[in-house]
Amino acid sequence: MKSFPYQPSLRARLCRAAVLLTAGLTAQLATAQMRPLNDEELSATHGQGLMAMTNSSYGGFDFTKVALDADITLSANFSNLRLGEYNYAPRNGTGADIDMSLLQFGRSDGTEAQRLVHISNPYFEFVYRNAGDNAAREVIGMRFGFDAISGDVGLKLSTLSGSMLVQGQAADGSAITLDSHTDTTGGGKRWDGSCTAPCLSLANLGGVTAGDANGPSRDFWISVLKTGVQFQAPSGTTQLPDAAQAGIWLNWRDKLQAISTNGVTPPNLPKVR
Repeated sequence: MKSFPYQPSLRARLCRAAVLLTAGLTAQLATAQMRPLNDEELSATHGQGLMAMTNSSYGGFDFTKVALDADITLSANFSNLRLGEYNYAPRNGTGADIDMSLLQFGRSDGTEAQRLVHISNPYFEFVYRNAGDNAAREVIGMRFGFDAISGDVGLKLSTLSGSMLVQGQAADGSAITLDSHTDTTGGGKRWDGSCTAPCLSLANLGGVTAGDANGPSRDFWISVLKTGVQFQAPSGTTQLPDAAQAGIWLNWRDKLQAISTNGVTPPNLPKVR
């Protein structure tokens, strides 16, 4: 089996981070004490497992998706996230596929509702190269994402490997856009977010509001792959995402509005007790 194009220690850290993130998210769920049910109560009870697994095939790859059937509210801050650290000769950038100095779920300078970000059905999806012989089946990688996310997310990105689209408003009231499709040189790989005015650069993006009056944002995911993969359309949509490139890749284009276009990220401080 060929190795991933980044360090084994990074893969180990990603696995640990995924486990910790999943544990943190599931810790938000309500718990209840179990009790036995009689036959009459059982016959009147309907339920569904917390975890759901589905298998599919697309574009020469097989996919196994493990989803947590849950709605989660989250307020959390992360800093100095560097994912996919390895040398990439065509454009090494800051030395990482994603270089994110700040990631905040929620904000403390607005309404009570703005303190929380709402997430539905977080999932892991594992990717295999389609092969008739199971012994020759090859693991390509995986992705982690949400079927839906809504709320204010503070972001400070120095380098992005991925596909991202954010609508914004300049100081003069004119509409501006951050769109990784404008990166014609690298196709979104280790993009520093620079663009030709009028536009919204990564340096001037302070965060996004995910979702709008029509519903939540439905295409957030991060993948770790050793070759490019075309994933299927997100749940509830028919639009195929851009093909994910090898390494770490972030996809997020659906219903994103810039919180600020001057690079200022809103605070996300705990409540004063």
